[in-house]
Amino acid sequence: MKLLLFISALFTAVPALAKDDVTLASAVFVERAVTAPNGKTSVIREEPKLITPGDKLVFVLTYNNAGAAPAENFVVTNPIPASVSFVASDSSGADLSVDGGKNWGVLATLKVKAADGSLRAAAATDITHVRWVFVKAISAGSSGKLSFRGVVR
Repeated sequence: MKLLLFISALFTAVPALAKDDVTLASAVFVERAVTAPNGKTSVIREEPKLITPGDKLVFVLTYNNAGAAPAENFVVTNPIPASVSFVASDSSGADLSVDGGKNWGVLATLKVKAADGSLRAAAATDITHVRWVFVKAISAGSSGKLSFRGVVR
């Protein structure tokens, strides 16, 4: 049952401050190493059918401005499911949060309160949300993709 809830949580709508006629779609893929008959190994992405701890996930967010005007001040915010650890990698200029989206920054600048009340440097496993703030307007008719990675806890 938990597995079904987890998978359905992965496919819920992406929260965003979507202005104008910009639409968002989200997809989640599992990355797996596959060895071909010739012994060559490659990484493939497939839709998740069975998720197990340690599985590598790729979250892909697609945006499209179907409007006639540019979309300005566009922000996409995506929570990290509790059963997924964010993987610190190139997340294309995304801001990160370790406190449910109250404060944002790059991982190296974030702090987390330890059990004893002291502050410690945040780790990728502490990330609760990822956010992209578009500095430039999304021109009419344009689309693009954002992505980030995670590992099933």
